[in-house]
Amino acid sequence: MVTRLSAEAWWIELGGVNAYLVDDGGALTLVDAGMPWHGGRVLDAVVEAGFALGDLDRVLVTHYDLDHVGGLARLDGLDLTIYAGRGDAPLVAGRGTPPFSIPKGAFQRLVGPLITPPETEVVPLADGDEVGSFTAYETPGHTPGHVAYVSEDLGVAILGDLVRESDGDFDPSPWIISADTDEVRRSIRDLNEEAPAFEVAAPGHGVPFERGGHDRLVDLAGRL
Repeated sequence: MVTRLSAEAWWIELGGVNAYLVDDGGALTLVDAGMPWHGGRVLDAVVEAGFALGDLDRVLVTHYDLDHVGGLARLDGLDLTIYAGRGDAPLVAGRGTPPFSIPKGAFQRLVGPLITPPETEVVPLADGDEVGSFTAYETPGHTPGHVAYVSEDLGVAILGDLVRESDGDFDPSPWIISADTDEVRRSIRDLNEEAPAFEVAAPGHGVPFERGGHDRLVDLAGRL
């Protein structure tokens, strides 16, 4: 299911997890790729939004988790570039394994065999790096290398699993699926202070906000 959020952004609802498509000044950008069995649905969504598969220029990955990188291998063969936060990029590329030192590391290792790493190069991003109109913000906590992407020009914020929507509000990533909940809260406060205002707020789970998204982040930061 594809829902238009703004003139440039689409929500790809994959059944419990979200991916997004953004026309970033003519550079078609996919954000996250769902589970391994979602790859075909993601490609269908590109066409449903009115584009050809060859129009895809890049993929922005918010973090390494089965439900966000599982579909990346289905994009092999397309002429595009994959970007991920420097902390998670080696995992996305299949060049490392999650550490047992974090609470979710054991689970990530358990489901790791379900993930086929993409053949496409994965470019690591540091805090403040820019990809098109998007700025990468390191927001560790859910995973050590979690990244949020904000485009001031488009008024779009891709928040990944830093937060999740529930009953019309944002809540922090819960402890049961987070590497470090203290870091989650710190990252929310930091992003609230550092990121420019935006209208569209796109979480990895739950319903995205088409308008007033920045106000939701401000409200959450004030509740922490």
